[in-house]
Amino acid sequence: MAHMTKVETIGIVGCGVMGLGIAELCLSRHMRVRISDVNDERASKGVTLLEERLAHEVERGRLSTEGRRDALGRLEQVAAVSDLAASDLVIEAIVEEIGPKRDLFAQLGSVCKQEAILASNTSSLSISELAVASGRPWAVVGLHFFNPPTRLKLVELVTTPSTAPSTVSAASEFCAALDREVVFAKDTPGFLSNRLLIPFIFDAIRLVESAVADAADIDRVCRSGFKHALGPLATADLIGLDTLEQIGNALFEEFGEARFKPPIALRRMVSLGYLGRKSGRGFFEYERTG
Repeated sequence: MAHMTKVETIGIVGCGVMGLGIAELCLSRHMRVRISDVNDERASKGVTLLEERLAHEVERGRLSTEGRRDALGRLEQVAAVSDLAASDLVIEAIVEEIGPKRDLFAQLGSVCKQEAILASNTSSLSISELAVASGRPWAVVGLHFFNPPTRLKLVELVTTPSTAPSTVSAASEFCAALDREVVFAKDTPGFLSNRLLIPFIFDAIRLVESAVADAADIDRVCRSGFKHALGPLATADLIGLDTLEQIGNALFEEFGEARFKPPIALRRMVSLGYLGRKSGRGFFEYERTG
């Protein structure tokens, strides 16, 4: 078992909402970021989007022109997983399906330096399965960031019985360097957050489905009555309705409880391409940004 080093160079696989958000957060804390995606075109679009986000930060006065130039100098798009070999920490943020994640962790385990930490941003799937696939289970953790990672402070740090204390310590220090608040969770489906959140959102969807109330009124109850920052249906749109369906399927498969089964209305919306904010339409309508 290799000794874990200080995390300074981050590899990120996946240029979706979460991968790009984590990359932007790491850049803002003066870390080096290498970003990759199975689709090179999506990776290039992701880098362009990061450049635009940093430009917006300059326009808003939150970042200097020199700061933007420095951040972009620490960002590198790479084509292959093997190009992440020298990273101190690699964070996987690809599709929420166990097969592709398992394949990726097998690749990471074979190419990354021995002291590297391998982490998944999964919000529901088995860290233990990924740890075994990597061939170095002591070095694998879950780092579940919340959307958007640049604004929400919480990270679920998920461990398995095989995770080495040095891995946990280094991952905790990484989160502290990002000014993130860590909650520790064992490797159980949905961890802490989604065991609570998914049934809540699904109940809200079923209320819409059965015409008890419309989405706006359901969310208004939670914002004004419960002091939630977002109602459950706006939260669903933010997460992505396709991602919610995947998480629900994974939890239902593990627990077999009806409260985790994706509602019919959710499945129909995903089939139609109504995925929430990222598609411009979900339970509410949005201006598409990318």
